[in-house]
Amino acid sequence: MTLEIRKFVTYDEETLIEGFRPAPRPWRMFAVAAVVKNPWAGRYVEDLGPLIREIAPPLGEELTRRIIALAGSGEAIEAYGKAAVVGLDGEVEHASGLIHTLRFGNHFREAVQAKSYLSFTNTRGPANAPIMVPLMDKNDAGRRSHYLTVQFSIPDAPCADEIVVVLGGATTGRPHHRIGDRYQDLKDLGHDLDNPAAV
Repeated sequence: MTLEIRKFVTYDEETLIEGFRPAPRPWRMFAVAAVVKNPWAGRYVEDLGPLIREIAPPLGEELTRRIIALAGSGEAIEAYGKAAVVGLDGEVEHASGLIHTLRFGNHFREAVQAKSYLSFTNTRGPANAPIMVPLMDKNDAGRRSHYLTVQFSIPDAPCADEIVVVLGGATTGRPHHRIGDRYQDLKDLGHDLDNPAAV
């Protein structure tokens, strides 16, 4: 089995006015999606590992190359995330398999020199299903200004035997961020940064 990509789709939005006020600088969010053949569609496969190891690395590499080109550079990306939507002849496990491996995500993480984990969604749906890519600051998981979501859909994907695999990014946080960061909440609650749930 080789990686079979039907097409790439690029989403890009630039917000100039938010909350009835001009943004100090344009608020840009974007994503690159690959519509790929689901190698496990229509059947139960016990061991997904061999095809994950074959497909995920080149997929992560190519999507990373494209999103860095879209952003202009890895440094330009402040928030990042990933998502996958599997078609109706597949399992959510198939979507998860392609994005929840370091063989996929590390391409993006290294390209933007990130410290945070990649936030994610993995869902199942028909063509034109909502694609939601949650983002977070690439270096600071508690920076709420960069808790964002890129949302779009692809009219003809995923087909029943396909998976849409996506990387998303943003060049800034919300323009008029004013809800604070989680660190102040933790301080107010008397919780430890290393044990935020106090369990």
